[in-house]
Amino acid sequence: MSLGLDFLYRTIPGRVLLKILAGRSLSKLAGIFLDSPLSKPLIKPFVQSNGIDLSECESTNFRCFNDCFTRKLKSELRPVDMAADHLISPCDGLLSVWPVEEDTVLPVKQSSYTISGLLQSRRLAEEFRGGTCLVFRLCVNHYHRYCYPDSGTKGENVFIPGKLHTVRPVALREYPVFTENCREYTILDTDHFGKVAQIEVGAMLVGKILNHHGKWPVRRGQEKGYFLYGGSTIILLLQKDAAVIDPEILEACGKGKEVPVRFGQRIGHR
Repeated sequence: MSLGLDFLYRTIPGRVLLKILAGRSLSKLAGIFLDSPLSKPLIKPFVQSNGIDLSECESTNFRCFNDCFTRKLKSELRPVDMAADHLISPCDGLLSVWPVEEDTVLPVKQSSYTISGLLQSRRLAEEFRGGTCLVFRLCVNHYHRYCYPDSGTKGENVFIPGKLHTVRPVALREYPVFTENCREYTILDTDHFGKVAQIEVGAMLVGKILNHHGKWPVRRGQEKGYFLYGGSTIILLLQKDAAVIDPEILEACGKGKEVPVRFGQRIGHR
C-alpha cells in the first residue's frame, strides 16, 4: 500500500492516475457496487486481513460489503464517559492535536491549512482563532460510526464538495487534503465546551458521509452518523480555552505521533 501511494503522490504518471482515483465519479461507482449484494464475496477477505472480530457486532446479517463496513458494535464495547467536564473522542481513530494560530493550523511533518479554507467561511473561522484543532484519522479497520462529543444543539449540516484524496500521511504531506476533499460540517452549541465545529472529511473511495440529524438538540455519545467504505477523518475545532487536552496525548502529538483513541473515551477536560 505504501509503495502504491508513493507512486500516486510522488511521480508524474502517478499524479495523472490520481486525478481519476480522487474524483467523485469513481467513488460513486465504487459506492454503488459496495452497496449491492454483488459485493458480499469481499466481506470475508476484508474481515480476515483487518483482524475484525465479528462477535463484537450487534448483527452479522450483512446484505452487502458496506453493511459489514458500517457494522454497529455492541454498546457495552464503546462505553461513553458521561462526566460533564470531560471531553470525549467522537470516534475510534488516530488522534493528532494542533493549535490554531490566527487562521492557520500548523501540523508537524504535514501541510498547513486554514480554518477559513476548511469551513469555507472567514466569519466562522474567526470564532476558532487561537483555539485547538483535533484530527481523528480513521483507517479501514476502524469502527466507522461516530458520535457527538457533548450534549447541546446542533446546526444544519453543510456539505462542501471536493476531491477524494486518501488521508494517509503521504497525501497530507503533498496536498492540503482537508481543504480539498469532500466534507460536511455542523456547528454544535455544546453545554460544556462552547461552540464546537464537527467536520467529517471523505477520502479515496469513500462512497458517502451519512449524518442522521439536521438542526436539533443532541446528546453526548449519541450516534451522529457513519462513513461508508474507505479511510476517513473527523475534525473537531474548539474555541480558545474551551478545553485542556490530556497531557499524555499532547506529549505524543508534540513528537509527531498519532494517538489511538476510541469512541466515547475521555481525551481532555473543561
